[in-house]
Amino acid sequence: MKRVFLIVLDSFGIGAMEDAASYGDVGVNTLGTVSSSPFFHMPNMQEMGLFRIDGVKPSGGGSGEKNRAGTKDSRDCDTGSAIRQTAVTARMTERSKGKDTTIGHWEIAGIYSPGPLPTYPHGFPEEVLAPFRQKTGRGVLCNLPYSGTAVIQDYGDAHKETGDLIVYTSADSVFQIAAHEEVVPLEELYEYCRIAREILQGEHGVGRVIARPFVGPCGGQFTRTSHRHDFSILPPGITMLDQLSENGKDVIAVGKIKDIFAGKGITESVYTSGNEEGLERTLEYLDRDFEGLCFINLVDYDMLYGHRRDIAGYARALTYFDGRLPEIMGKMREDDLLMITADHGCDPGYQATTDHTREYTPFLMYGPKLEPENLGTRGSFADIGATVLHYFGMKPVFEGETMLQGRNSALSSAT
Repeated sequence: MKRVFLIVLDSFGIGAMEDAASYGDVGVNTLGTVSSSPFFHMPNMQEMGLFRIDGVKPSGGGSGEKNRAGTKDSRDCDTGSAIRQTAVTARMTERSKGKDTTIGHWEIAGIYSPGPLPTYPHGFPEEVLAPFRQKTGRGVLCNLPYSGTAVIQDYGDAHKETGDLIVYTSADSVFQIAAHEEVVPLEELYEYCRIAREILQGEHGVGRVIARPFVGPCGGQFTRTSHRHDFSILPPGITMLDQLSENGKDVIAVGKIKDIFAGKGITESVYTSGNEEGLERTLEYLDRDFEGLCFINLVDYDMLYGHRRDIAGYARALTYFDGRLPEIMGKMREDDLLMITADHGCDPGYQATTDHTREYTPFLMYGPKLEPENLGTRGSFADIGATVLHYFGMKPVFEGETMLQGRNSALSSAT
């Protein structure tokens, strides 16, 4: 049985794309920033070839030297290495006009977005809020772009007193609803999100409606819980997931993958509370018999560290992931492929905004039968979806080129 494990390190960009300035992002580089931290240590991904990807170098200062010295030969991070690269690597270019989670994952799966999803820097218009209030029977607080941790501190007491819902957005295409779990039970909050999702279509078709439950006493510190739930807009075309499931393959979603694709093309799913649980579920699926794709999103890099501009936390989380890689690889079977990539950047050192950053993303593909090589810079994230389909003998219905080529072409049975 062939199996592909596709892991998205949410927001792990590797340097500004050529058009980054037009998105307000100048000199951004998520990997460059976090590799300067003394808590950054990724010897396993380094051996796979992370620092051989086009344009990628670890930080030149401070702990960068420590990172380079952490492997068998410091030259591995430069051009003439002493350590053999163990994976296929590439630098991925986002062809779509955006830099958010939905657009990034959609492009990985084969959907090109020629324009960004709508955003609301001044809050949502009355034509959205009026039917929302009418259908939920509750008022609305805030209605501004806001930090998710700050908004519950500033509006939490008023919410508990009135029962009105805290509605806010961000630089992303999102409609977020925060509610205290004692005031609005979870299932009721999720139903309000479904109502918002029905309203937010067409010109107001935001990428995601997000439930943001929290707890805590009035006048005290409110904290968000792990019961977040995303309600995404339906993908507008056929994806890699659709092609796989329609051809009898398993499509297993771990983390928020099901939400991103609104369940379309997915045969099985499991939600996770964060990176650690996401990796535990991945290891469990490595022990299971199935044929198809296990698609994993590890969200903490973006949600907990990128947007909060927490360089040390981001570096620690990457180090933790790298430390679990030997377990993952140790469970791989002869015909398995492991793919590691990202959906956009979120440079924790970039202080102009707290938004995502327009960056290239890494691609590393490892398998017991795979011959390592560097494939340079690719023209679209969709090459990942095309590669998955090619491995299972299918031709993509979308624009995308397989990366199982040259000496690895024999791995697939595509016709």
